[in-house]
Amino acid sequence: MKSSFFWTVSCALALVVSSAFSAGLQSVQGFGTNPGNLRMYKYVPAKVPENAPLVVVLHGCTQTAESYAKDTGFNDLAEREGFLVVYAEQDSKNNEYECFNWFSSDDADRGGGEAASIAQMVEKMKADHSVDATKVFVTGVSAGGCMTANMLAAYPDVFAGGAIMAGIPRQCATNAMEGMMCMFMPKDRSPQEWGNDVRDASPRSEQGSYPIVSVFHGTADDKVPVAYAGELMEQWTNVHQTDATPDIDEKFRGHSHRVYNDAGGKPIAEVYLLNGMGHGISVDPGPGGDEGGQEGEYAFNEGIWSSYYAAKFWRIVSEPTEEHPCMCPCPCE
Repeated sequence: MKSSFFWTVSCALALVVSSAFSAGLQSVQGFGTNPGNLRMYKYVPAKVPENAPLVVVLHGCTQTAESYAKDTGFNDLAEREGFLVVYAEQDSKNNEYECFNWFSSDDADRGGGEAASIAQMVEKMKADHSVDATKVFVTGVSAGGCMTANMLAAYPDVFAGGAIMAGIPRQCATNAMEGMMCMFMPKDRSPQEWGNDVRDASPRSEQGSYPIVSVFHGTADDKVPVAYAGELMEQWTNVHQTDATPDIDEKFRGHSHRVYNDAGGKPIAEVYLLNGMGHGISVDPGPGGDEGGQEGEYAFNEGIWSSYYAAKFWRIVSEPTEEHPCMCPCPCE
């Protein structure tokens, strides 16, 4: 049996190779009517299995698809695990700060604007690649996290799950002014009220089960109040018709992690409260199987690679073992 040291060194080398693959994204044109006037990029690993999972990634304000891809490390994770990635990118003509317009009903509701453009990107990937329609997920940070909440509510028939990073619940705002008020004056609504906002977002006849949801939020976030992590939990546990009492309540690497199960014992929501972290995502640069991402203006080394742990909750990544402490492609297979 090879030593753990051998596997760790091998994975470190593999990550260097993987980073070369993930350096660039492919621009995709003609993915539909694109009513939201967004740009589409995709990342296709060197080896993709039939019926691969698909992850849609939404950047935050002032970011680009490429910069957020590097921060999150999603391309490296996709290369290792064999799933497809789509990045939607905002145009400054839509928003001068290049934020997704999560607060606008025209862009957040099913069938319209930016939300419709993102849904069309999923359909384009299904047309061009072998995608498992039951394993399509969406994630984003800040404005991208807020838009993630909208997409999960508006398209529960498209997305099996999502991860909301430093985001705000669906229907906190319906215009720009309300959006600003949501950020500076957190709304405290009942779980039933939040849940109704999700249920009303998509016709019942068009949805099956609701998506499972991960929430990541820094306790020192100075842009989006951390109180919204609790409001998001209440929204999605109510949607899944379960209570707001965690079935798992633990400290994980110095941070709070809570998991909520439905009546059948299936995990349907989880919340990571990143102790002392500001506005952004949590990363954990390194060669290990659950390590990745890079530090940046809105990416903080908190010992938890949020991309990996979100994907783990979605059940689209493998886990390290004693024999194989990393999860790179070759030589770890």
